[in-house]
Amino acid sequence: MKKEYWYIIIAYIVMQLSSLVGIPLVAFIGKGMGKSLKEMETLSIPFWLVISFTLTLIIVLLILRKESKMQADLRGMASPASSAAWAVAGVFLALLAQSFAANIERLLGIEMGSENTQEIINLIESFPVVILVSSIIGPILEEIVFRKIIFGSLHKKMNFFFAALISSVIFALAHMEPEHVILYSAMGFTFAFLYVKTKRIIVPIIAHVTMNTFVVLLQSVFREDIERMIREAEKIQSFIGGL
Repeated sequence: MKKEYWYIIIAYIVMQLSSLVGIPLVAFIGKGMGKSLKEMETLSIPFWLVISFTLTLIIVLLILRKESKMQADLRGMASPASSAAWAVAGVFLALLAQSFAANIERLLGIEMGSENTQEIINLIESFPVVILVSSIIGPILEEIVFRKIIFGSLHKKMNFFFAALISSVIFALAHMEPEHVILYSAMGFTFAFLYVKTKRIIVPIIAHVTMNTFVVLLQSVFREDIERMIREAEKIQSFIGGL
């Protein structure tokens, strides 16, 4: 693995652990600027999320700038039109894989719903700019780290299945929800397939960004409308059942 890739992995790990220092630091600075401790307890987490993810993305892009300046080897890479088509198809493939994995988890008796996702939704409702992290910055970093670097490096030494399996499990465990390892691994497999199919990291990035944005919009912005539609559907069903 290139030394630049190791720098990126280290930067990503440091970012994940930085909240231990960053959140108290933001709270301390906010208190020093006249904010109440109670107010900073609410704001320090989303503030640090945005700061740490943004800084890490900038660092990663700077590390990769030399690679992007090198002449690209276009052999085997999908055309722009084909890449765009796979990016769109990838969203549906990821949602399908997620649904299939959720059904498997349900059969295994695993409780549905992600605490990680719900915590992010709660943060977005109190601090909307966090949507930039959950829907754009986060997916970009994850695709660079888990697909371009980890999967890409493994795929040079082994076949697609084992490279995708190992990188997807690592991707799943990184979300700190081991009970949903099947769910996250299914998505990891899908994004790895998109990457190996097109040889363009931008394809799984677009699919990942779009899927995350779709989920966030459903669970935050349009949640009340969806709940209202469900209640109305239940009323209609009850009415028909009473005939």
